[in-house]
Amino acid sequence: MTNGKLRLGPLPKTASVKMTFMCPASLKADLDRYAALHGRTYGETVDAAALIPHMLATFMERDRGFKATGAHR
Repeated sequence: MTNGKLRLGPLPKTASVKMTFMCPASLKADLDRYAALHGRTYGETVDAAALIPHMLATFMERDRGFKATGAHR
């Protein structure tokens, strides 16, 4: 376990829609490392694919330009 918290906290349970996307191998490796760290931090095994929607949602929630358009929920 780490002493600090990750920007992405424990994952909430949500309904999902399947999407497929491609990314560079280096990004996939980083996502896998982040997933491993997330699992150690919060005591729950998670794979990179499960993290991606939560990372994107967090990014969009904090994007001031996106919020300024009024397009967010």
